[in-house]
Amino acid sequence: MEMSSTRPYLVRAMYEWIVDNHRTPYLLVDAGVVGVRVPRQAIQEGRVVLNIAPHAVDRLELGIDQIRFNARFSGVSQAIVIPTVAVLAVYAQENGQGMMFPSESEGEGGGGEAAPGTAAVEPAVDAMVQGDPPAPERPRPSLRIVK
Repeated sequence: MEMSSTRPYLVRAMYEWIVDNHRTPYLLVDAGVVGVRVPRQAIQEGRVVLNIAPHAVDRLELGIDQIRFNARFSGVSQAIVIPTVAVLAVYAQENGQGMMFPSESEGEGGGGEAAPGTAAVEPAVDAMVQGDPPAPERPRPSLRIVK
């Protein structure tokens, strides 16, 4: 009898480990997988990087088949849905430590395993993230007195 995928369990474990270590958990997602619901403006080169820190999202559900949460994009709250098979990596934004997973096209099989161990994935994740830089932050508006 074939076992279920380890991916949802490893994503959940890595998320908890990253948060417990006071880091910011990020997901790297293959936006081309059927069922991914994210704002189009967040997709770059077919992938999207999402901050899933407790302070950045609302109603986070790390389920077996899907990851669901609400997040703000350009000030507008949106429902995000990520099938777990679309998750390519979960990592700490500050140091890149986390875990990468094979893409769906590389195949996972029924009981597919993720990349072994929880070693630092900084070089691999950084290489992907460098191609998908986050939008630059705009300076906060301010008022000044003009005489």
